[in-house]
Amino acid sequence: MKWLSKFIYLKILGWRVVGNVTMSKDTIKKAVIIGAPHTSWHDFYIALLMRQVIGIKSNFVAKKELFKWPFKYYFKAIGGAALDRRPGQNKVEAIAKLFENREEFRLALSPEGTRMKVEQWKTGFYYIAKKANVPIIMFTFDFEHKQNMISEPFYPTDDMEADFNYMRSFFEGVKGKVSSYS
Repeated sequence: MKWLSKFIYLKILGWRVVGNVTMSKDTIKKAVIIGAPHTSWHDFYIALLMRQVIGIKSNFVAKKELFKWPFKYYFKAIGGAALDRRPGQNKVEAIAKLFENREEFRLALSPEGTRMKVEQWKTGFYYIAKKANVPIIMFTFDFEHKQNMISEPFYPTDDMEADFNYMRSFFEGVKGKVSSYS
């Protein structure tokens, strides 16, 4: 499967990976991975192909209702974890527990929380990383240059404003698939 993913990602689509291409896979077994700008459904398969190309296992969370036959086995196989999204649930706590219960868990999220243009990122990924005591690794969906740039691990501090300024600067100038959202 890896050779097919490389062929599609590198040769057919013409994409490349730059920066921390190993995502520190040998030393960082747990992390919150944020990809931006998230402007299109195309981001999902680009990310799936990229992780095959660099040989990294990553995970995602989705509402538990999706983890039913016939999709349950597919979603679990590609790194999915079911999340109870009923009202009254502390989602940050629930997701942080996923890190506790697994030897290896790299949670991939969109900081925008949607594919639409937003003025501010959601903060859940940040609080999850802090609660789980794991680094944040950033990567871009740069459709202009057809590349995924990956950052070194970043450990959140107690200065949220400075941390968000630092993270946003990593994505500065990157154009997503739908450029009016970038």
